[in-house]
Amino acid sequence: MSTTPTEVLAFPNTKAIISDNGTAEVVVAGNSRVVPAGETLQELRDNALALVVAEARTLQRPVRVRIEDPEGHGELIVHPGGNVESVSYEPRSARRRTAAASSTPAAAAVDATYTTPAATPAVKPEPAQPTVERQPWPPLAAETALVEDVAPTSGAPEQAAAADAPATRRSLKETSFLVSAPVLERATQGWRGTLTRLGFRMDPSAEELAEREDIRTVSQHWPGPRTIAVVNRKGGANKTPTVVMLSAILARYSGAATVAWDNNESQGTLGWRTEKGAHDRSVLDLIDSSRELLSPSTNAAEIAKFVHHQTADKFDVLRSDENEEGDHEVTAEEVDIAHQVLTRYYRLVIMDSGNTARAANWRRMIDHTNQLVVPVTAIEDRAEAARLTLQTLESRGDHDAELARNAVVIVSESSDAKRSMTGDALKRAKAEAQRIADGFEPFVRAVVRIPYDPALVNGPIRYEALQPATQRAWLAAAAAVAKGF
Repeated sequence: MSTTPTEVLAFPNTKAIISDNGTAEVVVAGNSRVVPAGETLQELRDNALALVVAEARTLQRPVRVRIEDPEGHGELIVHPGGNVESVSYEPRSARRRTAAASSTPAAAAVDATYTTPAATPAVKPEPAQPTVERQPWPPLAAETALVEDVAPTSGAPEQAAAADAPATRRSLKETSFLVSAPVLERATQGWRGTLTRLGFRMDPSAEELAEREDIRTVSQHWPGPRTIAVVNRKGGANKTPTVVMLSAILARYSGAATVAWDNNESQGTLGWRTEKGAHDRSVLDLIDSSRELLSPSTNAAEIAKFVHHQTADKFDVLRSDENEEGDHEVTAEEVDIAHQVLTRYYRLVIMDSGNTARAANWRRMIDHTNQLVVPVTAIEDRAEAARLTLQTLESRGDHDAELARNAVVIVSESSDAKRSMTGDALKRAKAEAQRIADGFEPFVRAVVRIPYDPALVNGPIRYEALQPATQRAWLAAAAAVAKGF
């Protein structure tokens, strides 16, 4: 499978180096690993690549590797399955290769190896190393060039003169003294982290590397404000907990000013599940004061009069109207006004929603949305409501359909607060969550599963109250959402 080089991370910094004296090493994030000896230069190459394949399998993704040997240098992409793609390869000058070949036992066999490729000896990797197929190091085009450059040619003075010519001096623009990739930090989790704390340098596990990548993703800043809409036309689908958790994680890690907005057409529950400030103001008060809030002379801190700050999770909440009569429904124009105000003061707006996709404020919310999130508890009627929500948006075409295609579906294991989720009940909940997740997979950009956690069932929701496994799952969900920015 071909991979675009820009899609492959240059992290950890990986190099495979074969010296003129017949020794080789693979260096991963500054850690050197000795390559088993080989009888020929090609065997040394294959043995070095076997170590890089093992690293790719540990990371569970392709790895970029810089290669250097007596005949040239370049870059490869090595996949966990053992296949290798050549990005670039630049042969050394004939004079340097000839000098290296005369002093390197491994390189001395290169003529036999490359003039008769069909006779290349089979690779014999060490038992503990993964099997590596015949790799394009150097690429086939470069191999042909090497044969023509190295083989002596009588009666060709022009080629002999070219062989004696000095190597072309490289431009200073082609090099840099800056390190191209961050240094891989030592392991901090599990038994690897324990050994690190005891003084042994241990590389992080694949799981820890994946967590670091999710943290890096949610910690980024992006140009301009972004609006996330959390939608499902069925109540009890976990919309409000999803809004709270995404707000908490993105605010904590990115440091971006974040507001969770309860865009229910009448009265929503976001205010009941979050911390209340020292006032009772809601979205209607913000709309009434919009002229003042949008004035160039208004200080940014004035927004605090209308939102409720979450002291632990570092985001603000704009509550829905809670008047006793409940006779006001937010209009499309009011959504425009509130959105204009909030995007002046916040980089990230995460919108909770009601259950009516036909409501004016619901449809106008979609017009302002950059990323759609569809939460669903692992109960079939909630899943069906989520499917119909996506279908409705897809049928409208254009912007709405694009949001549906790039949506992130978050499937939470269902719970019954009246009994303990143990034994067979827990297994059934997990199996049903997986079935629903698999059902959405072909139709949206990403699907993330969230385990059951009692801290999400009742009362105010706080990130620190969640179990570690639940925190990790929500981090993965937030990273999936942030990739859509």
